[in-house]
Amino acid sequence: MTTLRLRPENPADEAPVARVLATAFARPDVATPPEVGLVDELRHSDAWIPELAMVAEYGGEVVGYALLTRVRVRTDDHTYPALALGPVAVAPNRQRIGHGTAVVQAALDAATELGERLVVVLGDPAFYRRFGFGRADRMGLTSPWSGLGEPWQALLLPPSTTDEPPPPGGEVLFPPPWAKV
Repeated sequence: MTTLRLRPENPADEAPVARVLATAFARPDVATPPEVGLVDELRHSDAWIPELAMVAEYGGEVVGYALLTRVRVRTDDHTYPALALGPVAVAPNRQRIGHGTAVVQAALDAATELGERLVVVLGDPAFYRRFGFGRADRMGLTSPWSGLGEPWQALLLPPSTTDEPPPPGGEVLFPPPWAKV
C-alpha cells in the first residue's frame, strides 16, 4: 500500500516542487505562475527556514507543498519574528483527498517544534479554519492584504511555556519577494 510521506524539502525537490506549483496555480494568462518564482526567490533569501519547507510525497513523487518563511511584525517599539504560510499547493490529480491538509499540518507542527508562535496566511478561510486560523485583524495584525478581510488570517501556535503571553499585534513585514505576487 502506498502512503503519503511528509518531510522537509531537499535540494533534489526543487524541480518537482516547481512542477506542483506550476500545475496547481496554472492560469491561461501566464506561462509560469508567480508562485513558482516566489518560492525560488524565498529559497535564496534570509526568510528561508529549510525545516519549514514541507513536501508531501506519494509513490515516490512530490504531490504537495507547504512553505513557512520568516516575516517580522513591527510594533511601536520593536519587531518580533513570525511566519508566513504560502504558497500551499497540491498536484491537481491529488487534490481533495487530504494531501493539502496533511502537508500544512506537518509544516505547522514543525514550526511549533521550533518554538515559533505566530503564523499568517492569505487564503481560503474555509480551508485554513480547520487549523485554527482566524481573522488577523482581530489579533491587531495589518499587512498589504488587510483590506481583504477574512482571507487575511493568523494563527497562534502553542507556547513553549504555559505562562508565555501571546505576541502583540502590529504591521506584518514581508520579505521583498512577496511584493511580486
